[in-house]
Amino acid sequence: MSLSHQFIFGIYPYICGALFLLGSLARFDREQYTWRSESSQMLSMGTLRIGSNLFHLGIIGLFFGHFFGMLTPPEIIHALGVTASQKQMLAVIAGGTLGSIGLIGLILLIHRRLSNDRVRATSRGRDFLVLFWILATLLLGLSTVPLSIEHSDGATMLKLMAWAQHLVTFQGNAPAFIADVSMVFKVHMFMGMTLFAIFPFTRLVHAWSGFASVGYLVRPWQVVRSRRIGL
Repeated sequence: MSLSHQFIFGIYPYICGALFLLGSLARFDREQYTWRSESSQMLSMGTLRIGSNLFHLGIIGLFFGHFFGMLTPPEIIHALGVTASQKQMLAVIAGGTLGSIGLIGLILLIHRRLSNDRVRATSRGRDFLVLFWILATLLLGLSTVPLSIEHSDGATMLKLMAWAQHLVTFQGNAPAFIADVSMVFKVHMFMGMTLFAIFPFTRLVHAWSGFASVGYLVRPWQVVRSRRIGL
């Protein structure tokens, strides 16, 4: 393994994770008024609704698919009677479908932001950065589908799972598992990790609020008292 490979896939993930968590915490503490999606719905509706819905459906599905797919131990998968080959084909179908849905939605959002004068005038450089960064990451992810179909034995998937699971358990030999995987996978992984690093500095921080909203389901009843005199 080269030093660059060991750094990118052994140290860089922790740097991105630290920026993701500490950066989000610092922004919430210091710049709460910027903690929003900065919606441009009032400027122009256009294709916003369909584009946003497709984008969020695809991205959220891909996030949880990668999370559970990469971090579920192989022993649990085998105990359920699912082979590595079957899991890889499931990942190809689900990932390809969700990736295509997210890509369509993202293209609609980018077209709207570039073609609408009012929306474009209120856009910032970081808005375009995150949109095109996600676009490149999605395209790279979809480009791994043919490779996964060609090598359908699940060996590459097991290597990627071992890498991810060794990272989250802080084992230093994680980069060795993916030393020989295709460069397309490696670039896609680098783009995905970097997305977490730039997350706190963009409008993506509103995703935290989406997860936090689950708390409303279990919060206690609010007691509302009337302000009328005598009550």
